[in-house]
Amino acid sequence: MSPAAVALPAPPVTASPPTPPPAAHPATRLRLRDPYTLVANAVFLGFHVATAVMLAITGASWQGAGLALGAYLLGMFGITAGYHRYFSHRSYKTSRAFQLVLALLGTLTLQKGVLWWASHHRRHHRESDGPDDIHSPKQHGLFWAHVGWIMAREYMATDTAKIQDFARYPELRWLDRHYVLPYVGLCALVLGTLGFHALVWACFVSVVCLWHCTFTINSLAHVWGSRTYATRDTSRNNALLALLTLGEGWHNNHHYFAASARQGFRWWQVDVSYAVLCVLERLGVVWDVQRPTPEVVAGRLGRTDYRLPGGREADAAA
Repeated sequence: MSPAAVALPAPPVTASPPTPPPAAHPATRLRLRDPYTLVANAVFLGFHVATAVMLAITGASWQGAGLALGAYLLGMFGITAGYHRYFSHRSYKTSRAFQLVLALLGTLTLQKGVLWWASHHRRHHRESDGPDDIHSPKQHGLFWAHVGWIMAREYMATDTAKIQDFARYPELRWLDRHYVLPYVGLCALVLGTLGFHALVWACFVSVVCLWHCTFTINSLAHVWGSRTYATRDTSRNNALLALLTLGEGWHNNHHYFAASARQGFRWWQVDVSYAVLCVLERLGVVWDVQRPTPEVVAGRLGRTDYRLPGGREADAAA
């Protein structure tokens, strides 16, 4: 019998160790035992509870609803035209004075400081729906994209390296550090002049609505709607979200050409913030308003544009 025909004993069978579950991405961990995180989130969640309690006490009225709507529209313009299209993407130019007005309007919505907001948004565009995107529903789930990332201590600080172009203004740095103070001043003014009922609707109900309507762009606008352009992310166009956010719901358009101040590229895509910017442009308050070219609208750009006007990267403007 040849050596090749000799049957060798089978090696002993050993059970392989169980595969450990994948570790959670560092960005999706809420350090609930961290005192700072607990306090910050208690205030955030407590604001919702306080709003519900005060609303139950004061009741509803047309006057209150009108105040809430007016505060909502002003605040949403501050977020969409200010925090987002101006400070994050520099899609138009304005004076230093009106720049401060935009920052103040956004600050009054309690969505943290202007430099904090814009710096994190620039990172979102750089990493959009990738593993390092700070609020991607694709990577980390809908709850995290909507509100969870805001509650994580890792993202509570301002990344000034990504917002150096605006961090050079001392008034913006002050607003960024003390973003709660203008809101407290507004509450005192409304309470002293219009009373408690007005305070609840103008300063609490409106803020909660502003929070969650803004947050839907990070969450729902990446899972619900249509895709006109083949961007590298999951951004979508959603007419309902566009109505709620004065034009931000045309999110696939925005991720295709982020430098544009106009996010509703077509005539039927309602974009209230852009319409107001057009009026301000006619009045000379803003200028150099960036718009999509016919080539962009037709989808012939050939790539998605994540740059600021002038060709600089959105997260590294000097």
